[in-house]
Amino acid sequence: MKATSFFPTPPEHYVDFLAETKRMEFTMASNEEMGSLLKTLVASKPKGHFLEIGTGTGHALAWMVEGMDKDSSIISIDNDPKWMEHVLLAYQNDTRVKLLCNDGGTWLDTYQGKDFDLVFADAWPGKYSHLDLLLDRIKVGGFYIIDDMLPQSNWPKGHDKKVQQLLADLRQRKDFSYTQLDWSTGVVVMVKKVTN
Repeated sequence: MKATSFFPTPPEHYVDFLAETKRMEFTMASNEEMGSLLKTLVASKPKGHFLEIGTGTGHALAWMVEGMDKDSSIISIDNDPKWMEHVLLAYQNDTRVKLLCNDGGTWLDTYQGKDFDLVFADAWPGKYSHLDLLLDRIKVGGFYIIDDMLPQSNWPKGHDKKVQQLLADLRQRKDFSYTQLDWSTGVVVMVKKVTN
């Protein structure tokens, strides 16, 4: 994997993250298309407070941080420390970035901080578990974003049924505006609405 001419200026740390991803044979990293979308949506929320569940090797995080202004902040969570080690080093001096090695579901169960302007749920918690809890923590006008909704080679047997059920559950929600894109790995973008 490498930066392409379609994205001529990759975010800070991104090229290094690509190299680490290849070295560690991590196969679940977000691609550049997803990263670029996240950067653009993050940039729409000045002084924003953001959440990523599923840091992985830092691909999406690099794009999200690139879209943030100096007064924004992000929490990124992963339950596997081996993927996060180089990400922690990259952002150790950036006070806007808080990296946590924790189970995302356990963290959501106990989180007492402020609500989020954008959430990228790229792991099981906040997607296939703890969904209502996470959606409750998004501000009105805030984004909920997921990917990997199109068939992936690394899906376990039967996962397609979980994906279809998740999409059906998200489509029927009245408190969010829903858009599904058959683009990149399959993306859903939702925005929280004012409900009467």
